[in-house]
Amino acid sequence: MSTESVPTHCGFVAIVGKPNVGKSTLLNVMLGVKVAPITSRPQTTRRGVRGIYTEGNRQVVFVDTPGWHQPKDRLGQFMIEQIDTALEEINLVLWVVDLRHPPTPEDEDLANRLQGVDAPIWIVGNKIDAAKYPEQAMQAYAALLPNAQRHIRLSALKDPKAVYRLREEILLAMPESPFFYPVDIRSDQSRQHWAAEIVREQAMSLLREEIPYSIAARVTDWEERENGVQYIRAEIIVEREGHKAIVIGKGGGMLKQIGQEARKQLELFLGSKVYLELVVKVMPDWRRDPRALRELGYE
Repeated sequence: MSTESVPTHCGFVAIVGKPNVGKSTLLNVMLGVKVAPITSRPQTTRRGVRGIYTEGNRQVVFVDTPGWHQPKDRLGQFMIEQIDTALEEINLVLWVVDLRHPPTPEDEDLANRLQGVDAPIWIVGNKIDAAKYPEQAMQAYAALLPNAQRHIRLSALKDPKAVYRLREEILLAMPESPFFYPVDIRSDQSRQHWAAEIVREQAMSLLREEIPYSIAARVTDWEERENGVQYIRAEIIVEREGHKAIVIGKGGGMLKQIGQEARKQLELFLGSKVYLELVVKVMPDWRRDPRALRELGYE
């Protein structure tokens, strides 16, 4: 009997694209568990979120990046830096595009950035289920990046089997390497950061147009009590007193709704009862304040 061990394969895969094309949905379906926040609003993802998938002797470390955009403040600059960091020493790039629409100047800018990446690039055309002219759209995206190795069409939300097939192909493309993470780990996020993102996701989903982009969240206390209840205290950060009033809502109704929806998500994934206490704090112009950004984990 051979005593040789089976070699392991592992690599990093960057998921890039414009805001709201379905990058985080794709990652969550790949992993079979939610690690990245999802809303219908652009720029929900602000940090590079790592999700780890292991099958047999192969492991993939996916890096979900913020949506590519023209930064307007220090937070936006931080988000673009997250994309640049993700593209360093990467083994594969998935450029996710929305097949419902033709390329925009933002797509052209990102394609130009990807021209300098050494790793193979696969164009993943998402939302094909709702696209009227998917082939024309894919041809237009492919023309922006002639060196892309593959053109893949799927619906991350409606056709998980297509995502699983893509996942298997990605696993096979990984180089021989030791695993970077234990086999039972699905994300490198701390539970505090993960819970804060759940709170921010629900706030972004429920609040008016002008508010979500100036919202941050952080967990300030987490305690597991004797009865098995997870006690979590979190702050929702806004830039103005007027925004604070909107987040709280009439009679505290909006804050209560945010808390209820976030608690449901937390209980679902933690598998235990959660007591979630939310408070709203004003940090004036935090998106432009380097000190505030560091305090909130964006530096």
